[in-house]
Amino acid sequence: MKHVRSVALVTATIGALTAGLFGAAQAEPPWGPETPPFNLEVILGDVTDGPGFGLVKFRQPNDADKIVYLDTWVRDLAPNHSYVLQRAVDTNLDGTCTGTAWLTLGKGLAPQTITTDDRGTGREDLFRNLAALPTGSQFDIHFQVSDVVTGVPVLASGCYRFTVSL
Repeated sequence: MKHVRSVALVTATIGALTAGLFGAAQAEPPWGPETPPFNLEVILGDVTDGPGFGLVKFRQPNDADKIVYLDTWVRDLAPNHSYVLQRAVDTNLDGTCTGTAWLTLGKGLAPQTITTDDRGTGREDLFRNLAALPTGSQFDIHFQVSDVVTGVPVLASGCYRFTVSL
């Protein structure tokens, strides 16, 4: 009889813990849902097959502001040098990214450089307001990091699909 009560107590405890865990998991996350893709992890590779590398965490919070945050990080680039993050889009949703109208990203409408340290690593928190775009708008988007002095791309991404969230 004691064994049956112990099993019942353990089962009830596990049930309560599971409900608590699943209840917490169902709370609305601070970032947009992933289907369709509202948030991206953009990987930037060296265009010359060198050691350069970058990452852009492209995030749009679940709020009415429609601001996308671009937490940008680069490494193994020229030390103590300035670069810019650029993007090009197209609305032909074929996963090919044919857009060539490169827009330099920054703090809102103000372009912002990414300056590397003496080891060739740089980080910058950028953002862009997408309020002019209707919720649900989709586009193919790709990124590049270009040298400020020469304008030549040093890092580039593949093609990603993005959907404007609310």
